[in-house]
Amino acid sequence: MKATHEHEFEAAPGLPEPLPAGEKLLWQGAPDWFRLALHAFHVRKIAVYFLIMLVIQLTYLTDSDASSREITISIVKSFLTGLLAIAMLSGVAWLSCKTTMYTITDKRLVMRIGIVLTLTFNLPFKRIAAASIKHMNGAVGDIALSLYPADRIAWMHLWPHARAWRLTQPEPALRCIKDVDAVGKLLLAAWSQHHADERVTTDATRPVEPSGQTGQGLPA
Repeated sequence: MKATHEHEFEAAPGLPEPLPAGEKLLWQGAPDWFRLALHAFHVRKIAVYFLIMLVIQLTYLTDSDASSREITISIVKSFLTGLLAIAMLSGVAWLSCKTTMYTITDKRLVMRIGIVLTLTFNLPFKRIAAASIKHMNGAVGDIALSLYPADRIAWMHLWPHARAWRLTQPEPALRCIKDVDAVGKLLLAAWSQHHADERVTTDATRPVEPSGQTGQGLPA
């Protein structure tokens, strides 16, 4: 995917300002809009719901005294209503993908999200406690990020870029991205390297305790 300036105020694609000297861009991407429509906006479930309602409505009208013309008009209206709802949800999913950019560097993860109000979340690796991958069909999937308890982001600010059903401690998520395993390995390698470098720096500058033992290193 080619990165482009989605907003005029962006100093770099998907970033509010240019990367500092020494920080390297590793990956950029956005959700697959069709998968996002299915899994975040539940377009498939909505379609099934309207289909069931149409069958119930048709059964009821057939057993009533309604004429064929009245039945046809009623069914067509209901069908168009359902089609409009699905089209609107699909459109919002497309816009959500169009305005989203996930960025991974060797020091942090940046999420630029939002259709009307654009928000940018900078998530340094030191504030990410863990990550998990949820696979979908093919190579598409989600990567959910567990933050430390002190770093809480409101679920409403994240949605639909949040792990489902994590409301008390919302987890930011890279939703419906392609080649999710490759991106997950890249993120893990960058996260691990950052913590390894941080641990080396901390151990090198920490004074030796009276017992002759150093303090514990940072958790990986």
